[in-house]
Amino acid sequence: MSLSTYRQEQRADQAAAAEQRRLNAAAADERRADRQRTADERTARLRQQARQDREADRAARRERRRERAEARSAVLTPENIYRRGTLGLVLASGLASLPAQILHFVGISPMLLPLPLALEGAAWVMAAGVAYADARNLPGWVRWTLRCLVVACAGFAAYINYGYGLSLAGHGLTRSDAATVGAGLAAVTILGPAVFEIRQWVSTIAAAVASSEDRDRRRHASRRRRHHRKVRRVANRLVSAAPFGALSAEDAWGRAWSIVHGCDEPTMTPELHKRAAASAVRMRAAQQPPKATENADESPDSAVNRSIAELEESTPTAPAPIEAESTVPAPDPVGIREAIDPPVRVVAAADVQPRRRATGRVPQAARSPRPKRTAAQLLDEARSATADWPTDDLTAEAIRKAVRTAPAKARELRDTLRAERTEAAEAA
Repeated sequence: MSLSTYRQEQRADQAAAAEQRRLNAAAADERRADRQRTADERTARLRQQARQDREADRAARRERRRERAEARSAVLTPENIYRRGTLGLVLASGLASLPAQILHFVGISPMLLPLPLALEGAAWVMAAGVAYADARNLPGWVRWTLRCLVVACAGFAAYINYGYGLSLAGHGLTRSDAATVGAGLAAVTILGPAVFEIRQWVSTIAAAVASSEDRDRRRHASRRRRHHRKVRRVANRLVSAAPFGALSAEDAWGRAWSIVHGCDEPTMTPELHKRAAASAVRMRAAQQPPKATENADESPDSAVNRSIAELEESTPTAPAPIEAESTVPAPDPVGIREAIDPPVRVVAAADVQPRRRATGRVPQAARSPRPKRTAAQLLDEARSATADWPTDDLTAEAIRKAVRTAPAKARELRDTLRAERTEAAEAA
């Protein structure tokens, strides 16, 4: 091997060794970076966990403070203070009045020891009976009987305590001090039952105010039973006939209303339906705009051309104007034709002027004969002519023109047809 080749291999080995050292250093740096990154992540997790633990502790402390505040608020409400304060006063009254009664009766005889216990206990049992009667809504005489018993027991106990206080005048107390002690013991004996009764009154009034909706419901039920006695009796029969609990009171009332009045809606009766239909007809008639009559375009200065059939009284109908006619033979220009041609109707010269109302009565002979119709025939013709008319169009003037009759008869026909339609609407 030549020297140059040896040196080339040596240089290659050195380069390979340097590259290997570089790779080893890079791997070592990577391992150190991984270890450092792992340590940093662990430190961050521990820091985050500690932060979460601190936040959880603070939240728990806040929750405990909130619970304690709610508990204090629930305990220190005016209602609880009043109730518990009343019980405290009652307990203090019993502790103050009972020993004096025991000493009084035991001083007379030890055999009388149960008497003060029974006397004081009777007063409180009767007071509790008043509360029970209020809770059960018992009759008023029960409550007042119990109250009278409470007053009797408490009054007798107060009398005993007052006498015991006066008896202390010869045992180191002056007469005025003994009277003060007796009055205090008597007042304390009366105070307990009185405070308890006042508490019960306040509770009853508060419950009555809270249950105002129930009170209104009871009043409504009472008025409904009083106003609809027939429906109430039928509903009670239905409830008693059905199995227990199978038919509710409201369902029974609805069925009874349908049986008595024939209406499925519990607030309506046939009379109310009739009134509602009549009111609807009047409302539709009032909402219709006024319609112009057929002869509105006629001359306004012609009094006989305007009918007043809608009025209460009618005026005599003026006779129609009669045209003057002349029957003359037509003139023959040659003069040799005989008067054999039919006559020609020639209007008189007076008719060239504007037509005027006739001032006199037309002779009977000049009137055109009209067949006379009975009232039944006239009504049948009016029914046929107005069968498809709305009710609002049934006026005397329109009927007069339709059947060609007098205004008075037209008014009668109008009233008859309207009455028939109203009856038909009510029946429907």
